[in-house]
Amino acid sequence: MMDATTGLSAEDRAALREAMHALEHPGFAARLASVIGQPVERAGRALPPAAAEAIASVTTKALNAALSVALTTLRGSPRAGSRRLHTALAAASGAAGGAFGLMSLPIELPISTVIMLRSIAEIARRAGEDLSTPDAALACIQVFALGARNPNSEGSESGYFAVRSILAKTVSEATRYVAERGILEEGAPVLVRLLSLVSSRFGVVVTQKLAAQAIPVIGAVGGAAVNYAFIEHFQDTAAGHFTVRRLERIHGKETVRDEYERLRASEAA
Repeated sequence: MMDATTGLSAEDRAALREAMHALEHPGFAARLASVIGQPVERAGRALPPAAAEAIASVTTKALNAALSVALTTLRGSPRAGSRRLHTALAAASGAAGGAFGLMSLPIELPISTVIMLRSIAEIARRAGEDLSTPDAALACIQVFALGARNPNSEGSESGYFAVRSILAKTVSEATRYVAERGILEEGAPVLVRLLSLVSSRFGVVVTQKLAAQAIPVIGAVGGAAVNYAFIEHFQDTAAGHFTVRRLERIHGKETVRDEYERLRASEAA
């Protein structure tokens, strides 16, 4: 049945509500707490003081690798059941991270990030995205920013559409740049700006993940569990993001955003 007020069917409204839950309540910190048995803030004390700079550098390199994959190799057809495969591969790379700690980050994080990117791309494809276009490929990269929330931000500044708005101009410029050039030029200013915006948010979640893996008693088994939660977190974010984009293609961006915000306000009330 179609809602005369919004124009969305009951099925589409249910899908949008589910997407809103995934996007407004990412829950990575809560997932980590269940894995490591303590709050993330307490786990962060396991990191050495100099870790922040190293994490920022490696996070940018990992996103560079993911961007290259997004714009060059995502056009192939998906494999059945690959979400489970990607999750298993990410867990395996996390086991190495848990065993060797911070020193493994330059190797483990780029691997995990590219694995996640391929899983995100599969989710996008199933939602009807054409990954041969720069717009869809860069929408996959946006997921790494959408899956993070700044704990010091007000709700109005950290919501899904707020983050999309922050990214919108740079994503649009990057999409146009890639479409016109047809190639990926490493170091292109517009791509550097995009990666900087995404990295600043993705790094929040990476820091939480690494803090959990740095706890001495976590080890390889715990590291695998942390990475399992890590990739599932971004898979859920991707599912919400590409559901919203699918509905926008059907009903228009303004209609979908209005109904999304109505559902969000209704839940908050």
